[in-house]
Amino acid sequence: MATTVTPVTNRKPGYRDLLRTPGAWTFLLPGFLARQPFAMLTLGIVLLVEDTTGSFGTAGVVSAVTGVSMALFAPRSGRLADRFGQRAVLVPGVLLHAAAVGVLAALALSRAPLWALLLAAVPAGASVPQVGPMVRARWAHLLRGGPDSPDGSGPPGGPGGARLLSTAAAFESVTDELTFVIGPVLATALCTGVHPAAGLAAEAALTVVGGLLFAAQRRTAPPAHRRARGADGAPHASALSVPGVRVLIVAFLGIGAVFGGMQVSMAAFTDSIGQPGLNGVLYGIFAAGNMLAGLVFGALTWRSAPQRRLLAAYALLTLTTAPLWAVDVVPLLAVLGLLTGMGIAPSLITGFTLVERLVPAGVRTEAFTWMAGAVALGQAVAASAAGQLTDGFGASAGFTVPLAATALALVTVAALRGWLKPGGGQEGDGRTDGGKAGDGRPGDRRPGDGKGPRAG
Repeated sequence: MATTVTPVTNRKPGYRDLLRTPGAWTFLLPGFLARQPFAMLTLGIVLLVEDTTGSFGTAGVVSAVTGVSMALFAPRSGRLADRFGQRAVLVPGVLLHAAAVGVLAALALSRAPLWALLLAAVPAGASVPQVGPMVRARWAHLLRGGPDSPDGSGPPGGPGGARLLSTAAAFESVTDELTFVIGPVLATALCTGVHPAAGLAAEAALTVVGGLLFAAQRRTAPPAHRRARGADGAPHASALSVPGVRVLIVAFLGIGAVFGGMQVSMAAFTDSIGQPGLNGVLYGIFAAGNMLAGLVFGALTWRSAPQRRLLAAYALLTLTTAPLWAVDVVPLLAVLGLLTGMGIAPSLITGFTLVERLVPAGVRTEAFTWMAGAVALGQAVAASAAGQLTDGFGASAGFTVPLAATALALVTVAALRGWLKPGGGQEGDGRTDGGKAGDGRPGDRRPGDGKGPRAG
């Protein structure tokens, strides 16, 4: 299967060029279906456990354990997918996840003690299918080292495919946020309008159906790398050995804290004013801001270095979270939620673009799952912290969590931004393919190495 590439011109390859990549639609549609559960799981747990216990603090703790478990196991899942193939990991994973979620829901409905809920939350989180990172790995495989590239080190036919990688990162961010528009609204509607456990039941069903359909698409899956190797030929132990990946993990922890803090705090706020059904709408507006910003960001050709873009985007995100705690009316919260959402997409897109540039092909899925795991961990810790603050100090107190987390992450990214350059840090960048013309790596001499965005 040949890979579509775009001639190297001054025009930035757009979404139309990306979606014309042969085989793309075969994994995009089932991948989108399989991603819905990720946006529904933590909120479904919060709504069910709060309904059965009457405490947002307890609900936040159970949700946090799920997120922590996912964060700890996701990189291992990604590494196994790199070594043995995505299908080998995904098929048993979706079945295990559906069973684990069913057990957790049954325990919550039977008003089991907290320790039992926490134990059940561990496998529910550990088995979350890493479909988003797998989709990103497929894009990288098709655009940089597609099926016609024997060693997986570059796209057949020239650098055009590599130039689409930033567009793919933007497209994936938009897709993720579309799930966070649909998922929370669907989970809230099911939990408040049908049954408190209906959100988790739908999450489990979508996991099985979407995951199995995605796993069936073998032609676009990246090949297994039984022993990923670095530039010196030595085994490349882990994506975590790349210093820039560790910096990006901190950045994604902060982004996850925004998701978790907003979920719990918005749920608590709408519950405090007697309109719990508005929670899904408000969170959907927040996610819509992220999605719209992603569309715009992906339509621009950026001339500044990606590490500079990440720093600027993160500063904007921190700024937008600052006034949330002082809001006490729905319309203003909706506006600020929209602005906060718009601050997330540039950070996510640039972060994933940097990940792809810093790691070798043999650990791509693992690297992407480290990012997904960081978001989940940040979301989990923030959900727990926001729940405790909400129970102790009122509905608005939870909104201080996103501000604190993003501020700390911003300081870290600013201090260690040099590690985000190829070759930055003690261990180097770990790349095996070197700089390719047109992909924004060293040696790239295409137009657009100055500063500032340009419409494309």
